[in-house]
Amino acid sequence: MPEQNLADYEIDSVHFSTPLKANAFEMDDETKISMISDHFTSILNILGLDLNDDSLKNTPDRIAKMYVKEIFSGLNPANKPVATLFENRYGYSEMLVEKNIAVFSNCEHHFVPITGKAHVAYISKGKVIGLSKLNRIVQYYSKRPQVQERLTIQIAREIKRVMGTDDVAVMIDASHHCVSSRGIQDAGSSTVTSSFSGKFRDAETRNEFLKYIGQ
Repeated sequence: MPEQNLADYEIDSVHFSTPLKANAFEMDDETKISMISDHFTSILNILGLDLNDDSLKNTPDRIAKMYVKEIFSGLNPANKPVATLFENRYGYSEMLVEKNIAVFSNCEHHFVPITGKAHVAYISKGKVIGLSKLNRIVQYYSKRPQVQERLTIQIAREIKRVMGTDDVAVMIDASHHCVSSRGIQDAGSSTVTSSFSGKFRDAETRNEFLKYIGQ
């Protein structure tokens, strides 16, 4: 994939972008899958697992395909969803809220799951978006190694870019398996992050959004 596709990650500031090498897209998916499979074979051998066992012999290939084609597919700009916009012919001027969008991501520190819900809202400035595209935007930015703060900002900024409005709210409530399954092993906690811009910085509008999502 051409190197210029890195521009898809430049969202005003490098601090909001997923950290990527300059040549991140030079290698095709099949080459990545082959190399990841080889490396996972080495890891499993080091752990002492018998890869001749029927249950394990194809595990490196399965993991490699899962990484490239599924859980980290959001690293590839070719998978970025194309937003479908429509004229706001109804003159709808209130906020539109889509809540409880499933978030499945992976912590970039330990490569274990982040699972939770995203709630997003916008106020139209003349266009409305196909509802499923909001889900797809959340999924696209979730399907890469992440930290929740960056994920929240990336989703918000993409909705603002697509909709042409600053009036956007995003909140994510998620559990981190790096907290629940290792280290402190606290399975009961969750992390909440938010991004409010435009009219959502006004307390009344923000509180209306929070009421709709049950906060």
